[in-house]
Amino acid sequence: MYVIIVGCGRVGSELAKILSQEGHNVVIIDKDVQSFKRLGGTFNGVTLVGSGFDLELLKSAGIAQADAFCALTNGDNTNLVSAQVAKNIFKVPKVLVRVYDPKRAEIYKAFGLDIISGTVLFASMLRDKIIESRFSSYLIETGELGVIEICINSHLQGKRVSELNIPNEFLVITVIKKKKGVIIPEANTLVEEGDTVMAVVRTSSLAKIRKEFLL
Repeated sequence: MYVIIVGCGRVGSELAKILSQEGHNVVIIDKDVQSFKRLGGTFNGVTLVGSGFDLELLKSAGIAQADAFCALTNGDNTNLVSAQVAKNIFKVPKVLVRVYDPKRAEIYKAFGLDIISGTVLFASMLRDKIIESRFSSYLIETGELGVIEICINSHLQGKRVSELNIPNEFLVITVIKKKKGVIIPEANTLVEEGDTVMAVVRTSSLAKIRKEFLL
């Protein structure tokens, strides 16, 4: 993929390094030339000094061929403007925006932007660690669904995945077996004591699921 990143802070630089190591074409833009030091010596993408909403700079960055555009600066307003330019002027297929202020997230979504709120995400992760150690609601953005981890005990030993699934409430997506590792199960996959099951669960059904599986 061809990816343009605006903001070479901790998040932007780390994303740039990961994508570059995976073989993607990466251009990263920042106003401060010193920020590119975070990329280290192995980064093989392109660095450009300037504003993320400078039309000429974006053209030189190859935004016409970009598959994705990420606005990851420390300023919400800068991210919003940069993202709107990428989406509305240059029609980049995938535009992602980092938002610090949770109150602005809904406003940004009204512009049709794909929002990532680090503040909300981190708070949700902490909440899940405190309240529901085996349940994570932050992985699925709607809030209506979450991912739950279940350790298979003698009560569930020998059951097929199809017997565990509950239509519209609970769906097994992964089984982690001690000897075979991670597998994507089929309906007739058997679970054994000691296996770990990861499943998508409807948040409103969480209490029912906990009772069903003796959690």
